[in-house]
Amino acid sequence: MMMMMLMMMMIMMIMMLPLLLLLIRMMKMLLLMMMMMIKMMMMMMVLMLMMMMIMMIMMLPLLLLLIRMMRMLLLMMMMMMMMMMVMLLLMMMVMLLLMMIMMMMMMMMMMMMMMMMMMMMMTLST
Repeated sequence: MMMMMLMMMMIMMIMMLPLLLLLIRMMKMLLLMMMMMIKMMMMMMVLMLMMMMIMMIMMLPLLLLLIRMMRMLLLMMMMMMMMMMVMLLLMMMVMLLLMMIMMMMMMMMMMMMMMMMMMMMMTLST
């Protein structure tokens, strides 16, 4: 029985051998493929980097333009702010003037009222 078992095992092993070989070959292929892939990836990376560099160099004038534009914008903004400030000041001045006029008017009114009262008093006393 034991011998039989052993024999069976041996036969199985022998039968399995080609499969094993095939497997090894497959593994080798896979490894090669992997290596190729990695190589390709590396190449791609390098290419990408190169492209990036070229893009950057190409973009430089644009960037400069942008900076100039920004400066212009900033200046414009500053000017606007200044204008706004002046406007505000003017507004304040006008408001103050108006207030003054109003006050004057009020004073005049008060004076008139007082005069009227005085007149009334005078007429009443006589």
